[in-house]
Amino acid sequence: MPDPSTTGSDPRPSPPPPEATPPKPWRTEGLPPPPSSKTNKPRWSLFAMAAIGYAVVFAILTVQDRLSAPEVVPYTEFRQQVVGRNVAEVFSRGDSIQGVLKKAVPVPGETGQSYERFTTERPTFASDDLLTELADGGAQVRATPLVQERGILANLLISVAPFLLLIGFYVWMFRRQQSMMGGGILGSAPRKPVDRDTIRVTFDDVAGIDEVEHEINEIVDFLKDPGKYRRLGARAPKGVLLAGAPGTGKTLLARATAGEANVPFFSASASEFIEMIVGVGASRVRELFAEARKVAPAIIFIDEIDTIGRARGGARAFGGHDEREQTLNQILTEMDGFSGQEGVVVLAATNRADVLDPALLRPGRFDRQIVVHAPDQKGRLAILKVHTRKVPLAAGTDLAQLASSTPGMTGADLANLVNEAALLAARLGQDSVTQRNLLDALEKVQLGTARSLVMPEAERKRTAYHEAGHALLGMLMPGADPVRKVSIVPRGRALGVTLSTPDTDRYGYDANYLRGRIVGALGGMAAEQEVFGVITSGAESDLEQVTRVARAMVGRWGMSNRVGPLSVLPTEGDPRMAGISESLLTAVDEEVRRITDECYAEARRLLREHRPQLDAIVRELLARESLDEPEIYAAAGIPRREPAPV
Repeated sequence: MPDPSTTGSDPRPSPPPPEATPPKPWRTEGLPPPPSSKTNKPRWSLFAMAAIGYAVVFAILTVQDRLSAPEVVPYTEFRQQVVGRNVAEVFSRGDSIQGVLKKAVPVPGETGQSYERFTTERPTFASDDLLTELADGGAQVRATPLVQERGILANLLISVAPFLLLIGFYVWMFRRQQSMMGGGILGSAPRKPVDRDTIRVTFDDVAGIDEVEHEINEIVDFLKDPGKYRRLGARAPKGVLLAGAPGTGKTLLARATAGEANVPFFSASASEFIEMIVGVGASRVRELFAEARKVAPAIIFIDEIDTIGRARGGARAFGGHDEREQTLNQILTEMDGFSGQEGVVVLAATNRADVLDPALLRPGRFDRQIVVHAPDQKGRLAILKVHTRKVPLAAGTDLAQLASSTPGMTGADLANLVNEAALLAARLGQDSVTQRNLLDALEKVQLGTARSLVMPEAERKRTAYHEAGHALLGMLMPGADPVRKVSIVPRGRALGVTLSTPDTDRYGYDANYLRGRIVGALGGMAAEQEVFGVITSGAESDLEQVTRVARAMVGRWGMSNRVGPLSVLPTEGDPRMAGISESLLTAVDEEVRRITDECYAEARRLLREHRPQLDAIVRELLARESLDEPEIYAAAGIPRREPAPV
C-alpha cells in the first residue's frame, strides 16, 4: 500500500542493567527467578577492597613509624646528658648515635616538649673519649638498635604490594574486555534476571494483523503444550521469519508471542553480534543459544537479520574468514542442532527478505516465512483503539474517521500520531484529546511542521496557483483520489502542500488511475506556465514523483504497447546486468517521455478550460491560507464525487 499522495511546491523499555554486570549483546524478558538469592559481588569490588586494604596498612605503618621515631637532638645536648649521667642506653652505627635517657628532659629550644628517646650525629672532628664517659655514667652501649626497624614482612608488603595491585588491575581490565566481547576467555559474571511481569506484552497489545496472529498461534500452542505435538510425531518450526515494511509490528509480534506463551524472550539486533575481531560474533551466538537452552522453552528473536544473513559470496563478502560469514555459519549450525524437542524457537525480522542467504530459508531452519503487511482500514481502527487505551479522549472523537484518513500508515505511524495529538493537547492545557488535536497531529505527520516564513506577495500568489493547480486537477480527473487539504503555509522544505488520499484502501492500480496521478502532479507546473508563463524550481518534488510513476508503468508494470508486458527495470541495480539491451532501454525512455508529455498537455488543457475555478480556489487560498476538503470543493463549485468501487 503506497503512502498517500502528497504534492508540494518544493521539495516502554526495560531498565538498564547495572554497570557492574558486563553488558550482553541481547536483552531478556520473562526469565525464571534465580535458583539462589545469593548475589555475586561485582568484579571491581575485589580490586577496590585490595586497594583500600593496602592504603589502610600503609597509613598505619606510616603513623606507627612517626610515633615511634626518636627525637633528633644536637650533639652538644647529647654531651650534656652524658656529662649529667642521664644516658641509660646507646646504639652507634658509624657517627650516628641513638639512645634512651634515664629521665625525660625538655627539648632544647621548645617549651612544653620533652624527650626520652633520641638520635644525634657525632662530628668527625670530635676528640672526646665518649665510650669512657658513657661507661663511667653507667650507660649500656649496644651494637643493635634500640628502636627496631620495620620487619621483613612489612618491608615486603610495602615494596611488592604496588606491583601486585598493578597486575590485578590489568587482569581485571582483561577479564572485563573479554566479557564485553562475548563471553570472555576467563569467564563472565552471570546476567541479572529480568522480572517476568514488568515488560510482558500479549496479543491483546497487538492489533491490525489478525491473519499473522493466526499463523503464529501455532508456535504459542506448541510452547504451551509441546506434548500434544510430540505424541503425533510432529515437531515445532525451528524458525519463523517475519518479513514486512518498517513499523508494521514485527518486533512487537515476537514479544507478544513470548508473552502469550509465558516463556523467556531473548532479543538482539543482528548488528550487535558484529565486531572488528573475527570470531566474536560466532562466540556471542553460541552463548545466546546456550542461555536459551538453559531456560527452555524459550524464544530467541533476531532483529534485522539481513545484516548478517545476506547471501554469501556477494560483493560484500571477503572469503570464509569474514566476520559476517562466521556469524551466519554459527547461526546455521546452532539451528541445525535443534532436534525440535528443546522448545527453543527462533524468530527473525527483516524488511529485505530478498537478500537473505538461501541456507537460512530452507526447511529445517526458518521453516516459515510470514509477511506482515501494513494494516487495512479495519486494522488501523483496532490499532488506534490499542494506542488510545491510556489516552483520555474527548466526547465526539471519531477514531473510525481518523482510520479512514490514514491509508498506508503502519502501526508505528499510528502510535506516533496518537502521541503527537496527546503532546498537542498537553501544550494547550487540555484535560483530554479532541478530534481537532488528532486531525492537527495527522496534518503535522503527513505534511510537516509549519514554518513561520514571510513570503513576498508575488511568491505567495505563484505558490497559491501552483497548489490550486494540483487541487483542481485532482477534482477533475476521473478516479483520482479526493483532495483533502490545500495549504500555502510553508511546511518542512515545501512552500505549500496539497494532500490527496483515497476513500478506501487500494491494493492495485490501473493505467488510467496512474495517468491521473501524473496529471495531478504536473498541475502545479502547468498552472504556473498557464498563468505566469514561467516554470520555477518549485516543481522539483512533483517531477520526481512523475518520473518514478511513469518509469514503473513502462518498465515494470507492462503499461506500454511499445515495450509490451516486460519487466525491464529491476527494483535496484543496473538493468544491463540482467541482459536488457540498449535499444529496449531507449524504448523505455521514449515511452516515459511520451506519457509525461501527454499528461502535461492534458493538465494544461484542463486548466485553460476551467480557469474560473482555478482563480476561485486561489482567491480562497490567499484569504485563508489553508482549505479543508469541504472548503476546497465549495470554492471550485465542483460536487464531491462518491467513492468509486476499487
